[in-house]
Amino acid sequence: MKGDKVEIVIDTGGATKTYEVAATRAGRRVEVVNRRGLVEVTELTRSGSAVRTARFMASRVVALVEHPADDRHSRSVSSTGGTATSARAARNASRVPQRRGASVPSPPTDPDGEAGMP
Repeated sequence: MKGDKVEIVIDTGGATKTYEVAATRAGRRVEVVNRRGLVEVTELTRSGSAVRTARFMASRVVALVEHPADDRHSRSVSSTGGTATSARAARNASRVPQRRGASVPSPPTDPDGEAGMP
């Protein structure tokens, strides 16, 4: 998905060097494969053809960090300009899902009709 990003930190002997592979367009994804002593990070199209590939020796890789795209942001911007969808998402974020058919018991009340401890 557009916005997916993978950071690769490589040991270069006395220092480290950071590389980044990102899904640059809509519908593209980033895939990480570790095989035969190589770490391969590839940006793929929807059909699976490689757009860009980065290969590193596995023994030199210090860290590999995957940064997934923010789903809420990408969905709200893609449909209706982002205003209605993001407002709906903000409303639903505070809502706690309830099971169907489950009733929530009311708190005990005093004889005076006030809620609180008995």
